[in-house]
Amino acid sequence: MIEQPDRYIPEFVKAGADAPETFLGYTDFDGTVAGKPEKIPLKTYRKFAKKLNPVKFNARAWVKLAKDAGMKYLVITSKHHDGFAMYDSPCSDYNIVDQTPWGKDPMKALARECKKAGIKLCFYYSQYQDWEHPNGARNFWDYDEKKKDFEQYLRDKVKPQLKELLTQYGPIGLIWFDTPGQMTRKQSMDLKRFVHRLQPECLVSGRVGNNVGDYGCLGDNEHPAGPVSGDWETPCTLNKTWGFKKMDHNWKSPKRLITLLALCAGKGVNYLLNVGPTASGVIPSPSATRLRKVGEWMKVNGEAIYSTQGSPFPYDFEWGAITQKKGKLYLLFTKWPGKNFALRGLRNRVKGARVLGDKRTKVTVTQSHSKKDDRHSVELSLPRKGPDRIVSVVELQIAGTPSVVPIPVQQPDGSVNLPAYLAKISGPKSVHIGRAGNIQGWRSTSPRLTWSFRLDEPGTYKVVIGSHLHNKHPEHFGNHTVKVTVAGQAAKGRVGVKDMITDDPTLDGWHIAEGTVGKVALKRAGELKLSIRAEQIAKKTAQGLTLARVKLVKA
Repeated sequence: MIEQPDRYIPEFVKAGADAPETFLGYTDFDGTVAGKPEKIPLKTYRKFAKKLNPVKFNARAWVKLAKDAGMKYLVITSKHHDGFAMYDSPCSDYNIVDQTPWGKDPMKALARECKKAGIKLCFYYSQYQDWEHPNGARNFWDYDEKKKDFEQYLRDKVKPQLKELLTQYGPIGLIWFDTPGQMTRKQSMDLKRFVHRLQPECLVSGRVGNNVGDYGCLGDNEHPAGPVSGDWETPCTLNKTWGFKKMDHNWKSPKRLITLLALCAGKGVNYLLNVGPTASGVIPSPSATRLRKVGEWMKVNGEAIYSTQGSPFPYDFEWGAITQKKGKLYLLFTKWPGKNFALRGLRNRVKGARVLGDKRTKVTVTQSHSKKDDRHSVELSLPRKGPDRIVSVVELQIAGTPSVVPIPVQQPDGSVNLPAYLAKISGPKSVHIGRAGNIQGWRSTSPRLTWSFRLDEPGTYKVVIGSHLHNKHPEHFGNHTVKVTVAGQAAKGRVGVKDMITDDPTLDGWHIAEGTVGKVALKRAGELKLSIRAEQIAKKTAQGLTLARVKLVKA
């Protein structure tokens, strides 16, 4: 599987080049080497199918692993960009049954085992790119782009194969489309309706294109800067590779995976983890080990994830995340606070609290409220150590629907978090909030962002700027100069990507990188305003200033 230019993945994101050596349609290359097309001829690429013999494939083991990991649905690649069908496709002999010595249909076995295990079977299907079909997109070295008839490709291959997938394997949970490229809104809608006619309850992913999917899909390995509206999902890797790559040992730790799961849930985003099987049909042991670790955590803390919504608070917390369901809030601590913890801004009465996985410890709840400035605080007495070394969860039983102070308030550690999506934006209409909650289209010095927040403790604060960046391509985000003004005090500095981006090999490409631009001395408490503007935007950057948040941190 590859990362290709489309509306979900900026044009500068490129996957590395390597030989196809993996099972189920994944080829760990995008046809480029050092940014130049490698142009592998189809006649050369087709030969790899003759070597595909996944004799160790075990559908029961795959599904059991998914269940052990706490997963509720399984998305398997039915056809990727190379056009090779990983099932018995009557409409195209370019498939795993007709072209390989193995000659079996893995989807039949997976459908059977998923039904037994109570897991929803779902299919990934590349609807735009197809390097085998003469009218499919992106193979410009074997076929003349000017002579292609994309509509004919949709009629001759895409719709027939979708019909096969939706009629041969029982109920399907969703079709995970990808890279819509130049598809029109009419074409995207037509595919969505086609799927729904065959299986009305089958969801269509956001990557069908043109914002017509049944739910939204973030970019590959992209995590939102804040809560999202509606139903969303983010697809993520266990290492750096979408398929199997024997030289990629950059495995994310169980701690990182569980932490990302908690943070995504706190923002209302479903977390889809990718697994790349080997050419023999085996899921690599590092993948299996990590998935089982996630499952062990879910057995104890799953009620804080399953059937929950994102946090009622419109901003993040340094200590972790919050999820909610009827009558309950779950505090997911990525940093355990110790014996005493305070949550500010919650207006509801807390009827009780407990620590998941710790039946012995009684949690004492104390609440206070100042009517003068609508200041609310919930204080909890907790065990000195959390029961889980990665993410421990405290459940709050609350009265009524969650209600919180609508503007950011100073937290007990003295910090104030001002996410970009809560700012008032003045300037060109092109400056807007992107799907990940960050500012997009900020390419001049005219825009200004302003927040209202409540400060409880006067003092000197560092001004920390967080930008949404890609660690492989910092040159596309620039080295901008910004000025922050709050309560008559100003701080000016560079949002410099060179000293903000980490070289951590396990880091997802997209992340929020932070840098301090100065300090401000705030002399009074109460409701204050903070504004930020750019004094200089680096001209060579493609993305401009991708602001994600401003934080005030006690100096």
